Amino acid sequence: MHANKEEGLWSMADAYHYPPDLFDLLVDALAKLNKAKKGVALFLRGAGVDEADLAEVERIVRTTPDAISKFEIARNVLKKVNERGDSGIFARREIIKRIVEFEDFSLCWPEDQLKARGLVAAIREAVNKKDSFTRMKQERDAEREQLQAGRLAERASVLEKRARIEGVASRLAALFGMNDNPQERGKLLEGVLNDLFRAYGIHVMEDFRRRALDTAVVVEQLDGVIEIDGAIYIVEMKWLNSPVGTNEFFPHLSRLFLRADARGIFISSAGFTEPVVKECATALTQKTMVLCSLHEIVMLLQRQDDLIEFLKKKSRAAIIEKNPYLQVLS
Repeated sequence: MHANKEEGLWSMADAYHYPPDLFDLLVDALAKLNKAKKGVALFLRGAGVDEADLAEVERIVRTTPDAISKFEIARNVLKKVNERGDSGIFARREIIKRIVEFEDFSLCWPEDQLKARGLVAAIREAVNKKDSFTRMKQERDAEREQLQAGRLAERASVLEKRARIEGVASRLAALFGMNDNPQERGKLLEGVLNDLFRAYGIHVMEDFRRRALDTAVVVEQLDGVIEIDGAIYIVEMKWLNSPVGTNEFFPHLSRLFLRADARGIFISSAGFTEPVVKECATALTQKTMVLCSLHEIVMLLQRQDDLIEFLKKKSRAAIIEKNPYLQVLS
């Protein structure tokens, strides 16, 4: 037996009792591994058996040795060790450990050597079998606990995500009740929608400012930058009293053309004019650009739909169908 297996190997001896079949094997092994009755008692003492459990058999061996056999000594003491429960754990472990690690069978009577080898092998097999079942049970229990923990964590994550989305929905609804100040509402809308992106696990860089090289001068400001499936989208958000026209649209389109591989999302509270939709469709030959109304975002929150899939559908329509303003939700 290898010492590094000890922690699992002796789990069998941690039970309150040795199983009956193992108990009988241990009794026989102790009698065969020791030539003398004193040897059985010394083996048990060396395994840490309590003095009180040995006192009776040692007295008999000392005074009337013919009155007791090696088998009776082993059975008497092992019974007491079993009955000790937790206080006998160390002794029970050590007895098994010493027997399964026994190798010098020349110490046995010649006629007992084969029998002793067989008993030690049988005990090793019994312990290994028990340990295998114990390990299997531990692995099953660990797997079950891991799955349960995973389900609980997943449920907690879903509930947290739902709470964050509901919080965003409440804040968005509150914007519609504000006094007519489009500029203020537009700024608040940026924060609300960026928090919505975060709630869906979309990487966000909000209110991005590009400064002139080696200076603090801001030369460009973006409402937000997000990443979906490795694609970078520059996000523009406008709260206006009328549909977005070309004057509001072209600056955003220009920012896209100044960046290789960048895509664009334009979210408007009042929709888009027909010229903007046409200009955007024309630009699709070189840049992926999608238009989105705030009404669609409101509908998405009400239906509890998936924001990522919603944006992917609009992107696919822009790329494949050359339709920058697909009304996914209406």
